[in-house]
Order: sequence, then C-alpha cells, then structure tokens
Amino acid sequence: MYSILKRILFQFQPEFIHEIVIRLLQHAGKVPGLLNVIEKYLKYHDPRLTVQIGNLTFPNPIGLAAGFDKNGEAISGLQALGFGHLEVGTITPLAQSGNPKPRLFRLKEDKALINRMGFNNRGVDYLTKQISGKHLKIPIGINLGKNKNTSIESAAEDYLIGLKKAWQYGDYFTINISSPNTENLRNLQQQSYLEPLIEKIMTKRDQLSDETNQFKPIWLKIAPDLSESELKEIIDVALSAKIDALIVTNTTITRPNLLSNFKNETGGLSGKPLSDISDLALGTVCKVVKGKIPVIGVGGIFQAEDVYRKLTLGANMVQVYTGFIFEGPDIVKQINMRLIRLMDQNNILKISDITM
Repeated sequence: MYSILKRILFQFQPEFIHEIVIRLLQHAGKVPGLLNVIEKYLKYHDPRLTVQIGNLTFPNPIGLAAGFDKNGEAISGLQALGFGHLEVGTITPLAQSGNPKPRLFRLKEDKALINRMGFNNRGVDYLTKQISGKHLKIPIGINLGKNKNTSIESAAEDYLIGLKKAWQYGDYFTINISSPNTENLRNLQQQSYLEPLIEKIMTKRDQLSDETNQFKPIWLKIAPDLSESELKEIIDVALSAKIDALIVTNTTITRPNLLSNFKNETGGLSGKPLSDISDLALGTVCKVVKGKIPVIGVGGIFQAEDVYRKLTLGANMVQVYTGFIFEGPDIVKQINMRLIRLMDQNNILKISDITM
C-alpha cells in the first residue's frame, strides 16, 4: 500500500510533502477514535522489547529522531504509530526561518536525504504550547539548539533558556551540538567549548531538578565525522559531567559513493549511506564507554537487522528518521515483529540482552 502511495508522494518536493504529513498527523489527533484505530493496526507490543534507560522506561527500542516534528505539532499522531519514544525539535529560544529553500533533497537511488534546514522552528514557547495538555503515552525528548545569530561564545545561554522554558514538558533533553547546518555549531564538540558548555547545562539541570523535585536526563548528540581521538575527548567530558546518554550519530557531511543527482548538495546526509559511518562511530563510542553511559544508535536504520546490528555494537536502543520516510508508517511495527523473531532464533529472552 505505502509503496504505491510513495511513488505519488515522491513526485513532489520533499519539504512540501513533509509539511502535509505533519498537518495530517496533527489533525488525526483531533478526530475522535481515529488514533485508536491507527494504534490497533500499527502498534505492536511485547514486554521483551522494553528498554530501561536511567529513570525512563521505553516500551520498545525504536524512537523517532529529532527533525521530523520540529515544533511538537504531531505528537498525538506519531504516538499512534507505535514508536517507543519521540524526540521533538531541534528547538531554539527564538523562532527562526532556517536556511533558504530548497533545503531538503530526496536521494531516491541512495535511499537517503540531504538536508540543510538550519534549525527552522517556531521557538521554544510555541513548542511548549503544543505539548501542554497532550496525553503522553511514551517518553518525549526535546532536542535543544542555539539560534543562528547567537555566537558560539554565547551558545550556552541559548541551551539554558531552552532547558528552563521546556523543563516541564520533556522527559529528557538532548543537547544538539552536531548539526552541520548551523555555522560553527560543530565547534562546540571541541573540548575547550564542550567542557564549560556541559558544565553550565548540568548545573542548570540540577538546579531545576531541586526546584521542581523532577529529575530530567540530559543526552548529548554527536556527529559521525569525528576522529577516534575527537570521540574520546567528547566521551571524557561526558563521563566527567555524568551525561545521561549519548546519541550516535547525527548526519554526515561526507558523500560515500552516492548515485543521485543531488549528491553534491550541501548539508547533512542521512539514510542508507550513513549506516557504515555511524556504525563505526557507534562501535568506537561503545568500546570506550564500556556501558558507563547508555548509547542510542542512529543512522541508516530501515529494518530489524539494522537495529539488531546496532544493538550488538553496544547501543541500548535506536532512533529512525529517513527509514521512516522511505519505509512508511508501519516501519516500527515491522521492525519490532522481526526483532522478536530474531531474538527467538538466537535464544535471547529480552532486548537488553543483545547489547554487548
């Protein structure tokens, strides 16, 4: 069914279709009984798929990565598709339009996307209004970024504003310092910038936790385009600051053997071609952290075998984005059903037993 629909949808500009899908999911939550029908067909539950990370329980290991629902408008509809968690954003303190269009490219031959969106979003105040009053059934993460006009030296203030304003609305918060589409943002991954940034964020988190009697985990999202020594520096900071989880990885600026006419577009590449690059970073990170920090694997996930591979490399769970676009709304159900079969074939009792 989706394969037929996809042929039609893929005839249009990807950002145009994306906006339509967000609106459909947004309005689906307003139609009485519709979400229950969607859940009946697309949700798959098995207690063996439950993942525990810190104080959060995830019903299955498949989350939706940040960038799909930037403003938290489609949470109700997305929940019905069976995800184990949703990460909304990237959100910035002030609304911003992002980079000029076109800025999103569909590489059909490569099963990939290139985006240079530039943190387009309606600001943290709008996001919190969208989440407020929603019936949340799964953990919701809020991905935080800095505004384009905020200097790297002042970046911490933007993350602190986002954290404070969104505190009551997220179950965890991800610090995004790895998007390639905001000038100089990736410089924040350098130890000289990262150490004071994370120190300020963790201090603010502890302060807000004390004030509200609510503990909220802080996750850190890193790029795939880092050397082993650079990854180790980031891990040292994360361990020292007691970061609660690492997301490995964001999109890549490399272009590994692409076929599409859009292959030379500027921006971050995601999808199938990211798989090996993100796996290499994931394997390195997991070997270094040795289970001291939970790790979420992202990059090139289209089927259960991709998830299984990332779990064997050491990830605790995963997030999808491009695979969701190419495989369709039943991707989570199909992956989870197949994961159970793979677990049975390998005599694995529960999903957490796969992780190294």
